[in-house]
Amino acid sequence: MDVMEAARRSDAAGDPVAHLEVGQPGNPAPLLAREAAMKALGEGDSLGYTVALGMPALRERLSRMYREVHGLDVTAERIVVTTGSSAAFLLAFLTLFDAGDRLALADPGYPSYRNILASIDIEPVRLEATLATGYQPDPALLAKARQGGRIDGLLFASPANPTGTALSRAALAALIEDCRAQGTAMISDEIYDRLWYAEKPVSALELTQDAFVINSFSKYYCMTGWRIGWMVVPPDMLRTVERLAQNHFICPPHISQVAALAALDAEEELSAHLEVYRRNRAVLLDTLPGLGFRDFAPADGAFYLYGDVSALTNDSAEFSRRMLAEAKVAAVSGTDFDPVRGKSTMRFSFAGSEETVARAAQSLTRWLG
Repeated sequence: MDVMEAARRSDAAGDPVAHLEVGQPGNPAPLLAREAAMKALGEGDSLGYTVALGMPALRERLSRMYREVHGLDVTAERIVVTTGSSAAFLLAFLTLFDAGDRLALADPGYPSYRNILASIDIEPVRLEATLATGYQPDPALLAKARQGGRIDGLLFASPANPTGTALSRAALAALIEDCRAQGTAMISDEIYDRLWYAEKPVSALELTQDAFVINSFSKYYCMTGWRIGWMVVPPDMLRTVERLAQNHFICPPHISQVAALAALDAEEELSAHLEVYRRNRAVLLDTLPGLGFRDFAPADGAFYLYGDVSALTNDSAEFSRRMLAEAKVAAVSGTDFDPVRGKSTMRFSFAGSEETVARAAQSLTRWLG
């Protein structure tokens, strides 16, 4: 957020920045989604409360999406529409854990996981993942973590932020089997599951019905500010989730649910965005290694590159500030994602336009070349 604010000030002062810092698509919500929202507003729809679990039509359409895209039979009853994936994580944590419980998650990882957990007195347990495993958790890391006490839950993301790496079917199966054997609850973050460049990511739903699976309209569907997501819940947990959702949020934003329902039919527009991300990814992978950025995590999916910058600096946060000030390129220090080892890493987002990514590559080449 600090990098984003500094970049915004530079833009406002007439000194434009190439934005590689934010995990936000450069495109607006799909046209069908915007048209549906405008129609609802124009017709004077009251857009009052929906049921706590979300509009039945949206839940049914998401169920159909799982059949069409993933070949999975996920009943609409198990799908809970949420106020962004952030609300889904909070609901999952509150459903599964009590204060003082311990939840394991890999570093580097999305920082809000840790912060949400800390805010409700659940202890985040750091798994020091490495490039060798794609910065993903594995049973060996879990076994090591259990030496420090019981692990009540595991959160994994595939593809992951900030690394873009995905769990293979075998690696995911090993994690699930380990959690079953140890009685460890599972939460699978799949918000980037439609953004992939190598093998199609494996959903936890292909291997188990016991995990909470969280997703969002923010990334693939380009609807970050609409604050609309969903999760698939084990049947025996649904009533608890419903009670928590109604008391914490009443319901997800009605207008956003209307737009999300339409967005699910915008496949032609959305798949074209994926090809832009693919080309942006190629530009950065062609440029950055020659400038001293190295050991990138395999960017299997999402729209991030996460790499080592120790050849250029021993303080990636300060380097990020210099890059913004001198090269007018905004990217994020690894300290946001790995408080212990992050001074030697950085994350680059290629979610923006091709023009933005090309300009960033040229600016960095001039600055470091």
